[in-house]
Amino acid sequence: MRLNDAVLGAILLAFAGWVWWLTTFFPRFMGQDYGPNLFPRILAVGIAVCGAMLVLRGLRARGKLVEFEGWVRDPARVLSFLAVPSAVLALLARSTHLATSTSVAASLAVVAAATVPASISAAAAAALIADRSIVSPAAEAAARALPTAVLAALA
Repeated sequence: MRLNDAVLGAILLAFAGWVWWLTTFFPRFMGQDYGPNLFPRILAVGIAVCGAMLVLRGLRARGKLVEFEGWVRDPARVLSFLAVPSAVLALLARSTHLATSTSVAASLAVVAAATVPASISAAAAAALIADRSIVSPAAEAAARALPTAVLAALA
């Protein structure tokens, strides 16, 4: 996926505006001409200038705002791509004991491994299913049933 510079510039402009707005809540120091909001506002102005330059550059290019590559249209590849962030989410959930997020991540990783035999997604799914401390028995059963259901739906 490729974003036009105008889109990224607009995101930077919005971010700079958000930073400027947040600095309005900073307290003022008595007897000083400037306070703790000065440096964040200087950064916000710099980000806004860069964002405006990107917007102008993107509008001059007159290209598409968003261009999708071919792999985005293939559901199996998208699932395989999502397997890695899902595995990371599962590891984070394990460290913070979030069982629901872990179950979702394990299910996504298993679906991706079943639909696309990629080594990364297969390894992530195997690690999630093999480690019984991460996945509850009910989530494990659901995760094992998902690939069959997805393959049946894709056929």
